[in-house]
Amino acid sequence: MTSQNMPSEENAIDVDQSNSSIATDTAAANDSGANIHVSADNGVDLADIFEPYFRPDANTIVCGALDDEKVAALAKAGVELVINLQLDDELSFDEASAVEQAGMHYEQLPISGAKELKQLKILAFDNVLRQHHGKKIAMHCGSGNRVGAAIALRAGWLRGRKMDTAMERGRSHGLTKLEQEVHNRLLVPR
Repeated sequence: MTSQNMPSEENAIDVDQSNSSIATDTAAANDSGANIHVSADNGVDLADIFEPYFRPDANTIVCGALDDEKVAALAKAGVELVINLQLDDELSFDEASAVEQAGMHYEQLPISGAKELKQLKILAFDNVLRQHHGKKIAMHCGSGNRVGAAIALRAGWLRGRKMDTAMERGRSHGLTKLEQEVHNRLLVPR
């Protein structure tokens, strides 16, 4: 389930309502959230183009690997920066050139997996995010998992967020398979 499909706290409903009422209210909340993003994305429905697709906030898109069509969609949607956490050998085309030709800024911070989830990598990731604060950003790896891991570690190590908050932040950005590894790393004070 993507974050776009999950009801937000603002759309939370009373637990005492019947199941059919819950399903109706949740569907309405999801539909309105999708419409907000489509209008904010210059009419581009990114949820139809990307799988996986996470939308933790209006200016952040997390997705899997890109291709020429997906780069064009991101540019049309108004994305200003693409952050790629994939290694060069994972890429099927010249992503840097495609992104820059589409008028967006490109940063590649390769993270090959759990062994590279180190503080120096997260500091570099944080630096890029700070430099582009307030801009519309698309972050990706193969599945969103490494992006979610980097976001959770950034929240815990660099922002001082509590474990639950850091982990939830990571999940909203695609953290799945690396969840236990991230949890273990957050247990160690930095």
